[in-house]
Amino acid sequence: MSNWDLMMPGMGLTAIGLAGIVISYAGIAHTFIDGMHALTGLTMFIGLIFLAVGILDGGVSTSNKAKATTLVILSIGLGFGMFAFTFNTSDFTVTLAGILMAIAFPAIMIAYIASKMPQYLKPVGSITAMAGATGIIMWVAFGFVSPDTYMIQEQSVEIEVPDVVVEPAGPIFTISVLEGSSVQDTPDYDPDVANVPKGHIVEWINNDTLAHTVTSFDDVGETFDSSLFGAGESFTLDTSTLDIGEYEYFCIVHPWMVSTLIIEEVEDIPTVVIPDGAGIIQDGQIYYDPDVITVSVGSTVVWDNIDSVFHTITSGTPDGGLDGLFDSSIVSAGETFSYTFDEAGSIDYYCIVHPWMIGTVIVE
Repeated sequence: MSNWDLMMPGMGLTAIGLAGIVISYAGIAHTFIDGMHALTGLTMFIGLIFLAVGILDGGVSTSNKAKATTLVILSIGLGFGMFAFTFNTSDFTVTLAGILMAIAFPAIMIAYIASKMPQYLKPVGSITAMAGATGIIMWVAFGFVSPDTYMIQEQSVEIEVPDVVVEPAGPIFTISVLEGSSVQDTPDYDPDVANVPKGHIVEWINNDTLAHTVTSFDDVGETFDSSLFGAGESFTLDTSTLDIGEYEYFCIVHPWMVSTLIIEEVEDIPTVVIPDGAGIIQDGQIYYDPDVITVSVGSTVVWDNIDSVFHTITSGTPDGGLDGLFDSSIVSAGETFSYTFDEAGSIDYYCIVHPWMIGTVIVE
């Protein structure tokens, strides 16, 4: 015949265990470990309830079996307690132990009086409750008037600092998401294989009518991922955060759109210096240094204004005017302007503000 004295607490503890496992795996406790923590706390409190009921129902047993069981439980409790105080790095261990002792001692005292001297239970319970309330009141009261405001936190004024968006700096390399690229077997990204020096900013411009993504292929977006960007929108990637090498990427929405981004070692960037005094016509003055520079197709030329006044770098000639290829607008003292030459040819440029400043870029 079944022993219901053992089965009933067993069923209760099993139900608690199932509840803890459900909490652990359902994500309610965020992680499995958090769920196990909750389960151990529930089990401890249920065990305390059974213990209190057993003591109040029949009193404290003095049999050898009860003494042995008590000794084992005390050994386990003291062992883990010493371990907790010795190795635990939490700042609240001592506080938690104090709270548990403050609860346990009155509870043990009241339980003992209830079993041995029930006629004194009511006054002792009242005295304990009043003492606890008095202690709490004094604790809070001294927190208001003592030099160390251990209970009352000083009010802090929160100042909202607006998020500052730092735009990546560097030469721009443009890749176009072509119109109609959502149709399979049609051209998608242009160029399909992009060789970009490390440190350049790659900008994908969506010239299609549908939304697309630019997503690293091997790790499905761990390296870079644009998320969806619609028609006319763009996505930029700072290549200074990438390692030298080859990166295949694709569109998650249209997975047949696959292209390659190759990050290359940075070569010496061709630089033209606008020297001090370039804004004044005088014999022997250098206006662009060098005034004629030869680069290869795909190279980026940087103009560095070290003069004390502003200038422009504008493709065209003073007589013929602007040809529309590039225009820096105003480049102030200490600023730079860069342009990437994708086609071979000889390109003249000048400063609109100081039209005697003339230079040439030869692209081979």
